[in-house]
Amino acid sequence: MGATNPNAVSITSKESCDVTRPYSKPARSYHHGALRAALLASARVLLEESGPASLSVREIARRVGVAAPSVYHHFANLDALTLALVEQGFTEFAHQLKEAPTNAKGRMRETGTAYIRFACTNPNLYRLMFGEGFRLASNASGPIRQLRQLTYDKLSAGLSLRLPPEKVPDAALYLWSITQGLAMLIIDGQLGAEANAEDRIQAVLGLAGAGLPTSATSDPPHSGVRAQLPPKNRCST
Repeated sequence: MGATNPNAVSITSKESCDVTRPYSKPARSYHHGALRAALLASARVLLEESGPASLSVREIARRVGVAAPSVYHHFANLDALTLALVEQGFTEFAHQLKEAPTNAKGRMRETGTAYIRFACTNPNLYRLMFGEGFRLASNASGPIRQLRQLTYDKLSAGLSLRLPPEKVPDAALYLWSITQGLAMLIIDGQLGAEANAEDRIQAVLGLAGAGLPTSATSDPPHSGVRAQLPPKNRCST
């Protein structure tokens, strides 16, 4: 990535280097908590560079400048490190969605825009968060399921201003499906590098909400009962 290696050896003359002795990169010294953060930061850079399949304990440790066994003082295995990355991603994702405004009529275009902006800024982290190459461990994690639920809750909260409670779960799934699909098309390059890509994104998000009522007409607004995510991987053919 063009970054300067802090451990690079500077050779100023022939005499300053004994070429008969192999160079051994010195291990860096980290405070206990600082090493964990450094490992996660290194893993995230590697992830965005080369995708979920590129993650490895050895390469992450090498980039940080420590021996691979040092990683296991903080993470039991690669799955544990990857789960920590996913939790970090969902925490940031949930924060960005929470900060997106929802107006009094429950219009949610800003939420959709924040959703897609996160995916475009962190494409491989986003893929990892939704299970690519890591589905079983990701689905088994209670904290990750809770963080995913926060994403769903944001959609549900806005829709509760427009729909009766019994309609909210299906409407939230409908909007999530459209936004998720649009995000994946964008980060996979399926929309190309069009000059009006932003306009098209806004048009799609606008259409997504066009078929929904602007207020709850038959029932009072959502009473606070939490809509739950539908059962995962339920697909009939």
